[in-house]
Amino acid sequence: MSFFSTRGGACVTASQAVLWGLARDGGLYVPSMFQKLSQERITALSAMTYQERAERVLRNFMEDYSIAELADSVNHAYQSPAFSDPAIAPLKKLDAGVYMLELFHGPTLAFKDMALKLLPYLLTLAAKKNDEKREVSILVATSGDTGKAALEGFRDVPGTSCTVF
Repeated sequence: MSFFSTRGGACVTASQAVLWGLARDGGLYVPSMFQKLSQERITALSAMTYQERAERVLRNFMEDYSIAELADSVNHAYQSPAFSDPAIAPLKKLDAGVYMLELFHGPTLAFKDMALKLLPYLLTLAAKKNDEKREVSILVATSGDTGKAALEGFRDVPGTSCTVF
């Protein structure tokens, strides 16, 4: 699957979109298509662990990453003790027909942990796939919980560094 810029730029691979972040024309990268999920597929996904579900969903978008690379990235990102609940993002029933998805079990208790724990693994793989030899360095300017979540996500991931302003 390719990704294209919201401003009409050229298509790129998933690893290029991850590595570059923003399109050269200033647009955002979006997938060239979204698959419709059948009720059977949704039911099957709901029975999986968070890690299995994440890997399966990523497979649909990250075609230039191997299944083994995605599984390894997901398993490194979403493991204990980084997440306080083994379900990672448990779905809790509050009342009849009312549920809450708990996105606060990551290291900083922020929902941003969900993405920022996985990003460094996808980024380092993207760098290798695109023959980028330099360390992956992330600069974060924030006034909130994004900075701490980014620091935690990139902590102890070889080939990366993160600086928060």
